[in-house]
Amino acid sequence: MQAKQSKSFFTSLTFRTILIGLLMLIMLIPLLMVSNIVNERGLYYNTVVRDISRGWGQDQFIIAPALAVPYVEHQTSVETITDNNGKTRTVSKDIFKNNTMILLPEVLNIDVKLKEAHRKRGIYDSLVYKAEIKLSGHFDLSPLPQESSKYSIRWKKAWLAVGVSDTRAINSTSPLNWDGSRAKFEPGTRMTDIIRNGFHANMANTVTATSKGGMRPEFKIKLSVNGSRGFRFAPLGETTFAKISSGWPHPSFQGDILPKSKIISSAGFNAEWVIPHLARNYPQSWLMHKEKYSLYELNAGVDLFRPVSLYSKVGRAVKYGALFIGLTFLTFLIFEVTVKARLHIIQYAIIGLALSLFYLLLISLSEQIPFMLAYIYAASTIVGIITLYTFAVLRSFGKGLFILILLGSLYSALYFILQMEDYALLAGSGVMLFVLIILMISTRNIRHDS
Repeated sequence: MQAKQSKSFFTSLTFRTILIGLLMLIMLIPLLMVSNIVNERGLYYNTVVRDISRGWGQDQFIIAPALAVPYVEHQTSVETITDNNGKTRTVSKDIFKNNTMILLPEVLNIDVKLKEAHRKRGIYDSLVYKAEIKLSGHFDLSPLPQESSKYSIRWKKAWLAVGVSDTRAINSTSPLNWDGSRAKFEPGTRMTDIIRNGFHANMANTVTATSKGGMRPEFKIKLSVNGSRGFRFAPLGETTFAKISSGWPHPSFQGDILPKSKIISSAGFNAEWVIPHLARNYPQSWLMHKEKYSLYELNAGVDLFRPVSLYSKVGRAVKYGALFIGLTFLTFLIFEVTVKARLHIIQYAIIGLALSLFYLLLISLSEQIPFMLAYIYAASTIVGIITLYTFAVLRSFGKGLFILILLGSLYSALYFILQMEDYALLAGSGVMLFVLIILMISTRNIRHDS
């Protein structure tokens, strides 16, 4: 009697369900292995992209321009000296103090055009850009001390600095245009405590404010730099007007201040900023060696954002692998109950391995061809071989057709979920809820004695 009950248990639906459930857990092992492969390929891709960025140009941060004007302060010191004989006399001494004042623009206009490009290394592609930058505006020189017997402005020793975060990626610069006169740029900023990397122009041959009769000289600077991923600028002007445009249709605005206006379309984007100096914590002028401020504290800009990357798409697809395997196994289990035709446990394992192989096919194909084609080829291959296998095992055209429709619908739904960015979680939850409802309907007639 006990042997009969034991045999009855091992042939029951309950035991088959437990056995298939254990097999589902075992099938998580190949899924985990595929997930590790996807992560490794993703890490390698990121390494290649970083290497390309180092060679082409990294994220660019423009801090410009800052004007340094040295001046000499003349002070007279009067001292009364008493000699050994008790006689006193007055001695005056001339003291000359060297100071350098840093001035930032009163108005700063920044016009940047980002021309996106692609750099390839092997099968990997990296998005980079070339930035054409125009800087213009004027300075207010009134904070400088007035020329007198006490103060002497050393304009011939003044210089103007332009900060560029990755100077190795500079393509070209035009000479500084300062109120109609020109000055050549030289390496280094000569104020590394304030602007770490960049170049400068000596003002020795430029027109001084005194000879022009004005205190608001105008400047124009043009430069071209390479970069990757993002572009930033510092709003050094008392009022900064910035404009960034590009043909790339996927901008991601970054930094401390978002653009005042923006237009984004399939043809690219245009964004504009208007930033007052009250938004930051450093002044328009200060003495170089007596006060220290960080010009890097406030920035704005944009990243050339790439939609969901290949490896993140495949990684998200793998997360649905357990659902695909579980739903397929459960469908075959329902077939066993309804048509009294059992599959061998090895046959379940082969079908599970075929479902796991889809993700390996997807990543290997998508590295060579567009993702949509890779997905179609991989899904068609797996759905086809499982459908043919089902027909061969169950000897039923109808059951094979049902598996074809089921897997085709699942892979179609998964593709649309992977294409979504903001609504992927909502769509995935909706698909799982729909699948649960179908399972409830399909299993409603299963009884304890089945």
